[in-house]
Amino acid sequence: MSLLAEHVSLVLGDGDQQVNALQDVCLEAKPGELIAVLGPSGAGKSSLLAVCGGLRTPTSGRVFIDGTELTSLKQSELTRVRRECIGFVFQQSNLVPSLTAVDQLLLLVHLRGHKPGQKDRDKALELLDEVGMSERSDRRPGQLSGGERQRVGIARAFMTDPAVLLVDEPTSMLDNQRGQQIVELLARACHQHGVATIMVTHDHGILDATDRVVHISDGRLGTRGEVHA
Repeated sequence: MSLLAEHVSLVLGDGDQQVNALQDVCLEAKPGELIAVLGPSGAGKSSLLAVCGGLRTPTSGRVFIDGTELTSLKQSELTRVRRECIGFVFQQSNLVPSLTAVDQLLLLVHLRGHKPGQKDRDKALELLDEVGMSERSDRRPGQLSGGERQRVGIARAFMTDPAVLLVDEPTSMLDNQRGQQIVELLARACHQHGVATIMVTHDHGILDATDRVVHISDGRLGTRGEVHA
């Protein structure tokens, strides 16, 4: 079991301004499973990712990553788990403008306190090849299209061999065709690497590539049935 949220609630704000961002959420993502969380703006999608990624502490309930309870960790331990066990893919690729595609991935090795070696470079190039970017590994973000930047972002997320991948609206900046291609690529990668993946989206057109769909509304989850690739 790679990701488990048990009866998670999150209250934001104080007094009359309190909002129940999440209400008694239970969600399990198994290794190699891509779950889409579908819902409108303000439904609680971002709050769910933040809690699952250890970026917010739930008001009640527990979150486990690969058997480790995030909600019981000290801040330093939580930072280590986020760095070593969780990958993130954002709406925008958030690439460093001055770095080439391969160096975007090698940067994560630096951030873990190591000097990248040939083995790290080979791994980075292999991941870029998996997402169809091997021939553009020497290009900087300004030389890449939006879809290409998102592909690099996906490759980067797998660089640290995460147990869990959290994906935030990966198609919001892309047209329908490129968006579909990105999610199909993401699905192949999470299946191949055995990574439990949660993707929040409002895009109904990409759901065929996912393994399961749940709907979130007013902070509550409800199953929408399974969708198989």
